[in-house]
Amino acid sequence: MLDLLDRLLAWRSRGARSALATVVDTSLSAPRAPGSAMMVSESLEVFGSISGGCVEAATVAIAETVLASGTPVLEHFGVTDDDALSVGLTCGGTIDVYVEPVTDTLLDHLVRIRDALADRRPVTMTTVIRDGCLPIRSRWEDGTMIGSNTGLEPPNCSADRIRPLLAAGRDELIRVDGADPFTLFVQVFTPAPRLIIFGAVDFAAALARLAKLLGYHVTICDARPLFATPERFPDVDEVVVDWPHRYLDATESDEQTALCVMTHDPKFDIPLLERALRRPAAYIGAMGSRRASAERAHALRARGITPAQLRRLHAPTGLDIGAVTPMETAVSILSEILAERGQRSAKPLTAGTGAIHARLHHDVGHGDRRVRQEP
Repeated sequence: MLDLLDRLLAWRSRGARSALATVVDTSLSAPRAPGSAMMVSESLEVFGSISGGCVEAATVAIAETVLASGTPVLEHFGVTDDDALSVGLTCGGTIDVYVEPVTDTLLDHLVRIRDALADRRPVTMTTVIRDGCLPIRSRWEDGTMIGSNTGLEPPNCSADRIRPLLAAGRDELIRVDGADPFTLFVQVFTPAPRLIIFGAVDFAAALARLAKLLGYHVTICDARPLFATPERFPDVDEVVVDWPHRYLDATESDEQTALCVMTHDPKFDIPLLERALRRPAAYIGAMGSRRASAERAHALRARGITPAQLRRLHAPTGLDIGAVTPMETAVSILSEILAERGQRSAKPLTAGTGAIHARLHHDVGHGDRRVRQEP
């Protein structure tokens, strides 16, 4: 959704009306995750994607209706519908899409969410959906519920409900029945996961470039100022000239952070990995031959690293795909990072029987999501 913001603002600034279609619920093998968004202008310009093509033509027609009436629509597409095949939903899943006119209130929330993420602060946006009504929308930011277009806190949006979702990075759709039924979509936006690459080498440049395409916040760290320069690494968020272990001591990592060691030098690698294996991280990998990896493991055990801690180390880093070039190696490493983060096997899809798509948050990456039905 946030990747559409600049264009939405540009349309708004020139007076062009637009509608935003957001996936709020899916089941089975729907192709796009909740939070996926597509925007449609009054002149029928379309950007973004909500289904990989399955229902997008039908959604454009709904957007035209929404722009004409000013009234949002919550539409359900599924294989049990009579018109499922006519809109192209042959994947066996279901998709609920919320189509609304783009308002100044919505744009203000999105701008503030983007600003918060730039400061690496997680945010939730809550949307109360009622038939025939504009949504009630608020943000949970820095421990406070902020703003709505009615001045009221959305129903069923207490701090006790929001905090666990924010901590888990998980969206939730809640349908509330009763005299005044409504649907509440709680959408979680978390800062981009960090990838810290130690070693200003050509393999690091390729890894950084590909990681940025996947939405990572990328840092390059190297003790050699001759090599660690912004000119050599134009794609990264920051270049740090410091001893790797000293920089790691001074920065934060969490369960979403990936650490990749490409220095090939024991005087850098051993103190760095000793610290890395004692702190939270989603992935810790180190380049090198099998012989170098064995020698590194021996040195780490001598420094008190336990077998359980050592099992966290992926060395040699990456999957066995026959990589040779820096970019092929980057694909190998990032594939292993994604598999580790999603707790997937990294085997060919033909060898498995489970769900193909991981349940990840649209804007960043996070855990599974639940749909709850409440009385």
